Amino acid sequence: MPKDPQKIAIIGFGAMARSLQASLTKTQSRLAIRATLLPREFHASAELPDSIHLCGTVEELIEWAPSLVVECASHEAVRHAVPELLRAGIDVVVVSVGSLSDGALLADLEKAAQSGKSRLTVASGAIGGLDVLRSAKSAGLDTVIYTGSKPPAAWKGTPADDEFLLSDLRERTVIFEGTALDASTLYPKNANVTAAVALAGIGFERTKVTLIADPTSTSNTHQVEAGGAFGRFSILLENRPLPDNPKTSWLAALSIEQCITRHFQNIEL
Repeated sequence: MPKDPQKIAIIGFGAMARSLQASLTKTQSRLAIRATLLPREFHASAELPDSIHLCGTVEELIEWAPSLVVECASHEAVRHAVPELLRAGIDVVVVSVGSLSDGALLADLEKAAQSGKSRLTVASGAIGGLDVLRSAKSAGLDTVIYTGSKPPAAWKGTPADDEFLLSDLRERTVIFEGTALDASTLYPKNANVTAAVALAGIGFERTKVTLIADPTSTSNTHQVEAGGAFGRFSILLENRPLPDNPKTSWLAALSIEQCITRHFQNIEL
């Protein structure tokens, strides 16, 4: 399918999608989101620019013939929409990386991409250093540890909301310790970074994860530590949250923009 930078579609149109569209418009790039896939029950309440073509089914989106689709909705969207798009020969950027902790789904996506001669790209999200993990994995990684810390409000609507009175926390509190597999299952909207780290490194079952609610912080902090035959490395990022969604780092939205830009570049630097 030809790479038309004016025929980008997005699945979902929440805070991250709106931030992405605003950023592309602000930079006056040649890239443009021209369509979105939303379930029909949301069509009446959707506040979309006139320039956005609204699709109610995957079949309608395929008929519109996008050159690239960005999944920016949910694990369910990855499961139900992305395989069909890949089989139709349409390249996809996946933002809900936590969905890929499902090995059966990952295998299905691989088969779909092979069948359609298409490509799935995983957005790096709010974390850096994934290129180091991918490179080091070939020599052998012994340990990968991810620690994520966010203000208590960012953990609203998660299992931590049931276990802790988040609004009353006065000090850094560990809300989860375990594997990346469990973190991705229990915190699907907050732990996409965890999944990205696991995929780049030693997998979901061997990657250790600690999640923290920190009332003294105004940023989302991500730290990755790894060791192996290559040596050791540690990376720490302090990211501002997306203004419209405290659960998401602003850098995560920016990483999607970079995925799109690199997709349409003739030379990838």
